[in-house]
Formats: sequence, structure tokens, C-alpha cells
Amino acid sequence: MIIEEMMITDVQTLAPDSTLADAIWKMNEHRIRHLPIVNPANKVVGIVTDRDIKEYSPSPSQTSLSNELFQTKLLDVMAAPVITGHPLDFVEEVAVLFMEEQIGCLPIVSEDQLVGMITETDLLHTLIQLTGAGQPGSQIEVKVPNKAGMLFEVAGIIRKNHSNIHSVLVYPYKQDERFKILVFRVQTMNPMSVIEDICQEGHEVLWPSLPTTPL
Repeated sequence: MIIEEMMITDVQTLAPDSTLADAIWKMNEHRIRHLPIVNPANKVVGIVTDRDIKEYSPSPSQTSLSNELFQTKLLDVMAAPVITGHPLDFVEEVAVLFMEEQIGCLPIVSEDQLVGMITETDLLHTLIQLTGAGQPGSQIEVKVPNKAGMLFEVAGIIRKNHSNIHSVLVYPYKQDERFKILVFRVQTMNPMSVIEDICQEGHEVLWPSLPTTPL
């Protein structure tokens, strides 16, 4: 999935000469935690977050300075330069960027113009959609040799069982690099028949495991 398919396009912004009071009002009014700061050409020149607001807002003991502090220009508060993304970036790449740069939002820019924004919450929501976790079903984890064709083979077993696959994830088997883990989200609340078919074909199901028969 590309960012263009998930980004927010109705982005609330302010200008550099807007005040701290303007930012507080806009964040409260729209229930948001991040505000891109743009110039008259709609170019992102900074960003203000709720943390910045809390840091610069007057404390109850600063009553004499409250008005002055609330009139602080965002130019003096905003973080700059700003890390940005492009509408054609892939969600997975952007997720890595969020982790590496430890950011909470990402303005999306095309031809030097702000066209959208995504937040950590947007990424989490998209991850839920991509994995099918929000749909009724079951998760099956299968350990297979790390070689070509294994995904096709196990998916074929599930297909023969007439079970619909919501999503598939593949990740390394940490204990032995000769293997990998296939994680299937299938559209059934009782996956035991699928698991039995997979095991009968010689594959190891790590989760859920079949109940053992008492001796």
C-alpha cells in the first residue's frame, strides 16, 4: 500500500506568525496533536506538537506572563527542518522512518506542496487492515524451510480446505535461519481442520498446536 491511499488530506495548518494561543485553540477544536506550519505557498516550514504546546504554555504560577507567552509566535516554537514523505512512498518504508527518526507524524509533500499527513495512529490502523486482525478469523503460524515455493505450497493446502485467507506475513525463524515462519490469517473461527491438513502434508504448525492425545 502506498501513502496516498491512507493519508489524511484535510490537514489543519497554521502560519509561522500564528501564535501559541492559535495553536492551542486549533488543536483543541480539531482534537489533533500535530500541526504543520506552512508558508503562503503551502510549503511546510515547521511543525508544532502537543508536547511543544505543553513545554511553552505558561504554568499557573506565571499569571503575569500568561498573555505574553500565549502570544509567542510559532516561528519561535516550531521544530524545523521537517522530515516529510511523498504520496507514492510505501507504508512499510514510512513505518521504518517513524521508528528510526522517532517521530509521531509525517507531512506528505508533492512538488514542494503539503498534500496530506499521516500519524502513528494512521499507521497502526493500516497495519490492522493489512493483517486482517480486525476481521473475524484465526491465525495460523507454520514453520517451513527457507526456500522458494513454500508459501505457494501451504497456501494451496489452505485453499483445498476451502478456507479464505485474509492476509499472509512472512518472517525469519530466529532459532535457525534455514527456516521461516508463515503467518496466515484465515476466515474461520475453528481452524483445526486446516491445521490437520497442513500437518498431514508434513509441515510443522507452531500456532495453534493440535491437542495431544493422552496415552
